[in-house]
Amino acid sequence: MILHADLDAFYAAVAVRDDPGLRGVPLAVAGSSRRAVVLTASYEARPFGVRSAMPLYQARARCPKLVVVTPDFTRYREASSAVFAILRSHAQAVQGLSLDEAFCDLGELGLEDGLERGRRIKTAVRETVGLSISIGVAANKMVAKIASDEGKPDGLVGVPVGEEAAYLADKPVARLWGIGPKTQVRLNARGIERIGQLAQLDDEQIYRLLGRFGRELRELARGIDGRTVSEDDDVRSISSEETFEHDIVTIDELLPIVRTQAGELAQRLHDRGLRAYTVGVKVKLSDFSVVGRQTSLAQPTDDLRVINAAASFCLRRAAPSKPVRLIGVRVASLVALQARQIGLFS
Repeated sequence: MILHADLDAFYAAVAVRDDPGLRGVPLAVAGSSRRAVVLTASYEARPFGVRSAMPLYQARARCPKLVVVTPDFTRYREASSAVFAILRSHAQAVQGLSLDEAFCDLGELGLEDGLERGRRIKTAVRETVGLSISIGVAANKMVAKIASDEGKPDGLVGVPVGEEAAYLADKPVARLWGIGPKTQVRLNARGIERIGQLAQLDDEQIYRLLGRFGRELRELARGIDGRTVSEDDDVRSISSEETFEHDIVTIDELLPIVRTQAGELAQRLHDRGLRAYTVGVKVKLSDFSVVGRQTSLAQPTDDLRVINAAASFCLRRAAPSKPVRLIGVRVASLVALQARQIGLFS
């Protein structure tokens, strides 16, 4: 069984936990600059159309009573570390995706035992950290992720082994990994709106629609996903990515998101006693082409400021020529060091 855990409206939830006076009000976490974007919106703000990666001025226009708080990455890292400690105490392996999201390998458990493990995690996170977390439990990563999304906020959803395809069949095709807005439009134009319809396509049909990645997407549509939970320490790099609901046009809108991802990576490096010699960015454009840039540091680092400066430098070098649908920051060439280094990139 694999468990997917995702803290609910994480940055906003930490703000409400630390200031109960914010409870129940439409809330956004965003910077204070003229070009600030929303990092997280509370569930009270979302009915107004306020969402992550939206320019703050648009969010204020949609929700005149929106309360805006500035991000506090020290508090986020503290909360994240406490949550990940709880996850590791209940799982054989934990693969962090960001400060607020992770996959857990629960080992050879049945679904009921997996759900009970999820209940214990939810209780511990609520009582110890003061936050709510949504959990999905299934036999593979993608289905567990979709299950946790379906249960938000504060949900616990399990999918029985062997029923993955039936569970997915009636859901919109956009719920599958790898299907973005443009692919969704292409599929919908052919009358394919549900995952079950995609699962039924033959080899020729799927190739004509989606090219060489079509068969992989069809396997996912059938509830088949062989990817395993991989501990960060077992890989040579650590990354954080975000796919946007709506494409982002300017670099100025992307920079606050890059800083957030740099903070997540800095914490994950720090937690594992690692530092990185290489920082890079991955930019997926609206036409699904990918642009990447990386730079080498003079000294290895786990410092948020250094990682952010290097990633921002790489983003400007990438100079995306089209709207951006995904941005990711990656650190690599990892080493374990005791001395703290302050050098920037060469």
